Amino acid sequence: MAQRHDMHTIIPERTTAPVARMKFVDPDTTADGQARAHVTFNRLETLWVNTGTQCNITCTNCYIESSPSNDRLSYLTADELAPFLDEVDALNARPIEIGFTGGEPFLNPEAPDLIEMALTRGHRALVLTNAMKPMRRPRVERALLDLRGQYGARLSLRVSLDSHDRALHDQERGEGAFDAALEGLVWLAREGFDISVAGRRGFAESEDAARAGFAALFARNAIAIDAHDPARLVLFPEMQPARDAPEITHACWGILDKSPNDMMCASSRMIVKRKGAARPSVISCTLLPYTPEFEMGATLAESLTPVRLNHPFCAQFCVLGGASCST
Repeated sequence: MAQRHDMHTIIPERTTAPVARMKFVDPDTTADGQARAHVTFNRLETLWVNTGTQCNITCTNCYIESSPSNDRLSYLTADELAPFLDEVDALNARPIEIGFTGGEPFLNPEAPDLIEMALTRGHRALVLTNAMKPMRRPRVERALLDLRGQYGARLSLRVSLDSHDRALHDQERGEGAFDAALEGLVWLAREGFDISVAGRRGFAESEDAARAGFAALFARNAIAIDAHDPARLVLFPEMQPARDAPEITHACWGILDKSPNDMMCASSRMIVKRKGAARPSVISCTLLPYTPEFEMGATLAESLTPVRLNHPFCAQFCVLGGASCST
């Protein structure tokens, strides 16, 4: 065997070594000549919908480089989502999870309509949000309250709160971000929404210390989240493109005692709308929206082919990090 969410194609630094010795170049073979690991699609559990890459804030370590000016992925519309939901109905005999991510999803003016479309078809909806001003607009709050009243816990919101420490969170997201996110999280808790929190593992404390810190924060603010439940407080590994990452070979599954069936790309895909594109497309997962080789097709049916783990994030987040964006 030779994280948040730079997502451009990895371009190796100039070197005098042969190209074959560079990492993450050949989709089938690692730098040392071994068979690269791949993941075969075997079930559809989560369909991710990228609502657009624009965000109300600019974070220092955002894997997708969201910001107020990043529109590389355009706002997806309800008319564009509908055919994919039709495909889900045709492919699956049971409801699945429809996940909404960005950017900040609630900047998309059609976000409540997109969420409702998923819920009316019987699916669960998971919305990843920073719980700040876009979510707190009166129109959005009213729509969310209506959806919660109709669909209850089938609507779930996961709030990004990098750390239980205000200074550490604001170091990543900007001054005042912690208080604004916490205010939104408290509102969701008070109004009875099904909620969870996404934090990060990259701070200088153990996981036990992080969970204890979040537990104290939740208790102080009457937020009914069990910080020791990994499904309710998700602590994501860091994704660092500049850091050396091991390549995952076919033999690694046995060495690491891991199964390819547990990787995100075995059970999920993501819809994106690239700026200037005539129609949306399907990519392998939430982590690699800008890397061309992870574009899987124009429809869900076209996308259900094996994914070669030819990117550092495959190792850092999924295989070695043991993480998944889904619930």
